[in-house]
Amino acid sequence: MRNKAIYFKTDIQAGVVVFLVALPLCLGIALASGAPLFAGIISGVIGGIVVGALSKSQLSVSGPAAGLTAIVLAAISSLGSYETFLMAVVLAGVFQVILGLVKAGTISNYFPSNVIEGMLTAIGIIIILKQLPHAIGYDVDNEGDFFFIETKTGHNTFSAIVDAVNYSHLGAITITLVSLAILIAFTKVDFLKKLKVVPGALVAVVAGVVLNEVFKASGSSLAISQEHLVNLPMPKSFNDFIGQFSTPDFSSIAKPEVWIVALTIAAVASIETLLCIEAADKLDPLKRYTNSNAELLAQGTGNMLSGLIGGIPMTSVIVRTSANINSGGRTKTATISHGILLLIAVLAIPSVLNKIPLACLAAILLMIGYKLASPKVFMHMWKSGKYQVIPFIVTVVAVVFTDLLEGVAIGLVVSIFFILRANLKLAYFFKREEYHEGEVINIKLAQEVSFLNKAAIKQTLNHLPAGSKVVIDASDTFYIDHDVVQLIRDFLAIGSKDKDIELTLVGFKDDYKMEFSNHVSSN
Repeated sequence: MRNKAIYFKTDIQAGVVVFLVALPLCLGIALASGAPLFAGIISGVIGGIVVGALSKSQLSVSGPAAGLTAIVLAAISSLGSYETFLMAVVLAGVFQVILGLVKAGTISNYFPSNVIEGMLTAIGIIIILKQLPHAIGYDVDNEGDFFFIETKTGHNTFSAIVDAVNYSHLGAITITLVSLAILIAFTKVDFLKKLKVVPGALVAVVAGVVLNEVFKASGSSLAISQEHLVNLPMPKSFNDFIGQFSTPDFSSIAKPEVWIVALTIAAVASIETLLCIEAADKLDPLKRYTNSNAELLAQGTGNMLSGLIGGIPMTSVIVRTSANINSGGRTKTATISHGILLLIAVLAIPSVLNKIPLACLAAILLMIGYKLASPKVFMHMWKSGKYQVIPFIVTVVAVVFTDLLEGVAIGLVVSIFFILRANLKLAYFFKREEYHEGEVINIKLAQEVSFLNKAAIKQTLNHLPAGSKVVIDASDTFYIDHDVVQLIRDFLAIGSKDKDIELTLVGFKDDYKMEFSNHVSSN
């Protein structure tokens, strides 16, 4: 890999963009989880600085995850206190470290690429659908709630958009359109594309803040009120700031329900992290691969520390990660810098950040969503054939209409079905009604012939007409299961002679030819 120093400037710019995206998501996910708002910031800071430093991924960004909100909300309620819940978070981190040590992360190698592509596209669509209400000034739903049925309002994604139209705010729409225009200009206008000093997202946010302050100063009805702006906690003193941290109730470690919650968090957080790591590697322009076991170790360490000081659990998060990659992030400098910016923000400039309209941030997320769900992705998958496009489409639809884990599980089932179907189906299957006497029947084997192919091959051989000439071609085959080799050998020895079939083998490796010796001619 090239010297990482050459990416420093673009990494810092990407870190700024990820910070702007992560700030409302940290707050929104904490709110949706029934946890203190500051707990979301703690998780974001640790995810950026600690996990970012320990992770082997150069692109993944960790923080509080939407997929854990329902679990966290239910756990805080059932365990009786937030401090008891924090004990479960610490234990969840311990379990993740154990999973990393036993190399459970290798499960990520078995996620089909069409399902990962479908998950990324679905996340892009969800981002667009969820941000449309925020873009027009309807901020009832929490930032970071990516479930189809919204936990706060009870609406689904589409009915929320309809409601948003009825409560739209012209000022928010204006700021969204201005922000989008700036973001698009930074990707289309040559002069701005070459301008590497500041990222377009930061310019869009500054423009949105200035525009809203002008609206307020002029007494315009376009002015956006505080409930539609970022809402960081603002401690009045240093003691108030320190008071926002919490510690676990260590005496609750003996409670079985704490361990159950810990196991649940560890399992869900680990699966979401592994999915995100696979997605990050797929999006990586430099095509690097991440050690998933090391990632579980990093995540476990982060969750232990987060639980110890009052933060909610974290995972590697697709929204932040894709924002990082799309903004030019190429090394973990971007991830770590976003965590540092979150820390500085809560310490030094919360009053300034509380002037940012959510409409500005919605515009940034809309652009990220579009890049993930670009029409080019659908065209690429369509050209890949039905075995790729059908699981892809199923995953997209399932994730959009359920949630990340359920949708991916459905996509995996469909993908496995097509994998099994492809393995069970021979590249050639003889149809007696299409055969003309004297024709040579060519049976070309696939690249890998497993035991799953045995039934199809047996059926093909049984249907060969008497007196025919048959060529079995293994030129492209690099592996044949022993059961299949035995099946072909038995047919050569007995079946072909019973039907007076002239059989020729082509392209078989020497070790296979030895199995067939004395039974047939081979090339």
